Amino acid sequence: MLNRGRRSSSIFVKFSASFLLVGLIPLLALSFFSVQTFSGYVERYTTSNLQQMVLYMGYNLNSAFNQYNEISKLMYTGRYDGYIDSYSRNQTANVNDQGQINAIPIDSFLKTLLFSDSYITGVQFVRSSDGRVYSQQKENRSLVADTFARPEWLAAMAADPAKVAVFPAHTDDYFFDSRKTVFTIGRTLIDTSGRVTREPKVVGTLFLDIDTSLFRQFSEELSLGPKDELYLLDGQNRVYFSNQDAAPGTVVNPVLDDEERITLSQDIPFLEGQVIARIHRGSLFEQLLSARTTVYIAIAICAVVMIVMGAWFSRRLAAPIRELIRQMTVVESGNLDTQVTVNSNDEMGRLAHGFNRMVERLRIYIDEAYVAQIKQKQTELNALKSQIRPHYLYNTLEVIRMNAVDKEAGEVADMILALSDQLKYVIDYGEDRVSLGSELAHLHNYFYIISVRYENRYMLQQDIPPEIDLSWPVLKLSLQPIVENAVQHGLRQKGRGTVGITVERREDRLAVTVYDDGIGMSRETLSQIQRNLEDPGAPSKNVGLKNVHERIRTSFGEEYGLTVSSREHIGTSVTLVFPVIEQGA
Repeated sequence: MLNRGRRSSSIFVKFSASFLLVGLIPLLALSFFSVQTFSGYVERYTTSNLQQMVLYMGYNLNSAFNQYNEISKLMYTGRYDGYIDSYSRNQTANVNDQGQINAIPIDSFLKTLLFSDSYITGVQFVRSSDGRVYSQQKENRSLVADTFARPEWLAAMAADPAKVAVFPAHTDDYFFDSRKTVFTIGRTLIDTSGRVTREPKVVGTLFLDIDTSLFRQFSEELSLGPKDELYLLDGQNRVYFSNQDAAPGTVVNPVLDDEERITLSQDIPFLEGQVIARIHRGSLFEQLLSARTTVYIAIAICAVVMIVMGAWFSRRLAAPIRELIRQMTVVESGNLDTQVTVNSNDEMGRLAHGFNRMVERLRIYIDEAYVAQIKQKQTELNALKSQIRPHYLYNTLEVIRMNAVDKEAGEVADMILALSDQLKYVIDYGEDRVSLGSELAHLHNYFYIISVRYENRYMLQQDIPPEIDLSWPVLKLSLQPIVENAVQHGLRQKGRGTVGITVERREDRLAVTVYDDGIGMSRETLSQIQRNLEDPGAPSKNVGLKNVHERIRTSFGEEYGLTVSSREHIGTSVTLVFPVIEQGA
């Protein structure tokens, strides 16, 4: 995170970002404006073309309905190419008695109508006098029943016999083995001969079944997709035909444009309705979206190229300075064995040469001053160690000697083994820091000898939580002098007792506490010991405590060391504080 923050504040990053913004903003703005303008023009042009096609479709549908209306009027006019005055004929007698329409047998007349247009699939004539049904079909089909299968049509036309009726798309299931979808045009035959009566004299009713493929022919001109909708509605918005699943007769409310579809409509005067086309925007402008996507991809590629070039330019310009900063970081960490390679004679080359001279002079200064001070500290530290080791070895040998004289027991061998392990641990002049586990193991060897010497009157207890890592480093020979003081000055005068050791982690510090339940010390004695620990130059009888305190501070820093607390007749505790240093850190 720190590295990223430094890079974001770099002058080269700012310069490169400015360069990219100056190039990218006009490119993106011009490209976006051009794409939007082009897209708007294409959308308007496409929508206008669709509107013209819907207008043309509406005109053709209205013409088709008028054509079939004229075909139904042949019952009155006789034929297309001439006019036969049938209004003076007695159509009632002609139809009922002679079975003719316009002097032509009814079946022949129906066959003439059937083959007058390729979309007419069936013709039926229902005679009003007896309900007889005459029919003609192109596929030699027969009626399911002798009676008319749609009496509701006759009832609907009876309300206005003089008006042509158009029935919505349906299946012609009144024929055997037929499931064609057709729409039907119906017209009544009225006898106009003789005197005019209040109620029209209806002789019969003609029905023309017209294949809905007529509608599909017009819809195909629109190239409708699976998501597009086409409705043919009457004046009450009832569906006559739809390319969707809307059932005929269903009321559909025309919907204006929305986010998904464009709505186009055209009036059908014959039906007093309209044709509505709802075109899916995504399908309509799919190619436009593809072209727009291509342009955006090209813009993105140009932007990426500019970003890469800007990053390369910034890296190329900033590389020497970054290398110099990296070498400065190395010097800050204390490593002065570094040099910056000088690759040019420009300002960067002179800056690198000056850095090399500064590091060389700094190394000379450290050799003369700082290294000498370190050597002095090391000498003082070795002197502190030498004060502890002879005294410790003398006491240990004295313990073994007295035990051998007094008891001549087999446990002398165990004591010698413990002493051997201690000697190996003490005389090893290698690393001054050891793991917490090693220091505790050495302490157990030492206390074994103490317990044997004093006939097991003293016990050692240890409380180490599982979260404590025994590989954390502590100062070598830091716990043994504290335990020795606890036995010599706290427990011997009492006769019996326990020395305890607890280990706990306090955030980034490791606290090791050595306590005893001995005689403790007075407040004055405790205050004197605390003052001696804080004043390095003050003379003190507590050599062990002071030496350990000074060694910890010298090795880890002034904020570490040991603290002493005690209450008379209760006991004493000494806490040693070390830094927590994770393994490998």
